Amino acid sequence: MTDTTSAGAMPATKPVNPRFSSGPCAKHPGYTVASLADAPLGRSHRAAIGKSKLAAAIDRTRALLGVPDDYRIGIVPASDTGAYEMAMWTMLGARPVTMLAWESFGAGWVTDVVKQLKLDADVRTADYGALPSLEIDADRDICFTWNGTTSGVRVPNADWIADDRAGLTLCDATSAAFAMDLPWDKLDVTTFSWQKVLGGEGAHGVIILSPRAVERLESYTPAWPLPKIFRLTKGGKLIEGIFRGETINTPSMLCVEDYLVTLDWAETLGLSGLIDRATRSATHIWDFCESRDWIANLADDPATRSTTSVCLKFVGDLPEGFAKRVAKRLEAEGVALDIASYRDAPAGLRIWCGSTVEPEDIAALMPWLDWAYHAELAAG
Repeated sequence: MTDTTSAGAMPATKPVNPRFSSGPCAKHPGYTVASLADAPLGRSHRAAIGKSKLAAAIDRTRALLGVPDDYRIGIVPASDTGAYEMAMWTMLGARPVTMLAWESFGAGWVTDVVKQLKLDADVRTADYGALPSLEIDADRDICFTWNGTTSGVRVPNADWIADDRAGLTLCDATSAAFAMDLPWDKLDVTTFSWQKVLGGEGAHGVIILSPRAVERLESYTPAWPLPKIFRLTKGGKLIEGIFRGETINTPSMLCVEDYLVTLDWAETLGLSGLIDRATRSATHIWDFCESRDWIANLADDPATRSTTSVCLKFVGDLPEGFAKRVAKRLEAEGVALDIASYRDAPAGLRIWCGSTVEPEDIAALMPWLDWAYHAELAAG
């Protein structure tokens, strides 16, 4: 369908919450700082109350995500980046590795492996909007992002991962966990930050290890030295305390409390409800793009479209900086905050549709996007 709308009156309804940032992400509906009053501030995280809070965060994460009982879950430093770096530095090098990258964070993992760890990796890349080849020898380790946060492209499923693989899969799932269905039998190492889909506070990462990943940790010693915050074993054995809430370095108990309060909300919906909210939000944008000829999803294949970090491109011969000006126009009206595309991505917009975002707010944003586009065209 060709859109013939011209710049005109502003829409009458604004999103109630204009926060569509891809990280830190919007707080869940009904959130208040007052809900954190039970945080054990000024107490040691090694005191009984601190350890119980951390253990509860781990146990409730397992239950909500459906993580198998024999998988370990740990809370680690430095957000998803710290968790994924920890996995690469402690486990890679035992087998040949294939690196998959189709956006900036995946490219960062490639840099670490090739330039820092200096491994002879099979590096497969694709331009923003596409996926590289997923036909990979089952003897190799595989490093990949489930959902490319800065490109809006995700793997459509895990069918390409062999059930009888000898290598490990290391999955950066930070913009997928809690909003997409993760097949745990295909994932050996999974990392994320609760500041993404659940809108928690930054600086803390989560790492989930399959029994096969634990076996690798206990049987393999990397050739390079490991910083203390990366060490998951001692004397050739897993440091089990990390996976009971005895964290490697001091966590913020305020952030932990914030996560526990967020889980209170998330558990009322269940994983299927969280996934449904993200899908409904993304669908509002997809339907909008289908009815306009001047905007499109950055993902080439509809099967690979992200339901959380929805990345869009403007179509046509537009002046340089057009997309940024559209984003600034929407921000100036208090309609959409922080939706410009990532600095390394093609010019466009990135609208976060994670589970804490109200689908009704995404729906309310769409007429404003129409208005801003035409207003910017009229402005020259």
